[in-house]
Amino acid sequence: MPRIVSPYNTYVPDPRAQIVTFLREIGLTVHERAIPGATFLPGLTIDRGVLVVDESRLLYPGDILHEAGHLAVLPAEARQNADGDIGDDGGLEMAAIAWSYAAALHLGLDPSVVFHADGYKDGSSSLLENFAAGCYIGLPVLVWAGMTAATGARPFPFMTRWLRA
Repeated sequence: MPRIVSPYNTYVPDPRAQIVTFLREIGLTVHERAIPGATFLPGLTIDRGVLVVDESRLLYPGDILHEAGHLAVLPAEARQNADGDIGDDGGLEMAAIAWSYAAALHLGLDPSVVFHADGYKDGSSSLLENFAAGCYIGLPVLVWAGMTAATGARPFPFMTRWLRA
């Protein structure tokens, strides 16, 4: 089984199966099959609300969580019709980033699995530092969508719901 190196110089097992199982448990549809042609992220696309993973082309398993985050933060009707690259809305992009951070923690994964060094337009280390400091980019959108709370007994990164209604 392949291993991923975290910035903390420790090894973690490849979490692909764990991630896909979680996504299916929360109600997202994930298909594992070959994807012809180019995609925004290697080995991943969204096809009419379905997250498609091409294991042979996937470079980073954490990218699965990020793309799933894009689907999760969409209203249910929009989620069913989502297709291709759906990361062009800045607010929803930030919400997907926060969602994928919460999902990584929920799964017991090092956040560097999602925010790997080759991603986020070289902003991975900044995202990791901000989240570690409790500065949660995208949190207001998740709160507004009713998916988490900013304060209270169980605030973010705890999620009250994984999919936006």
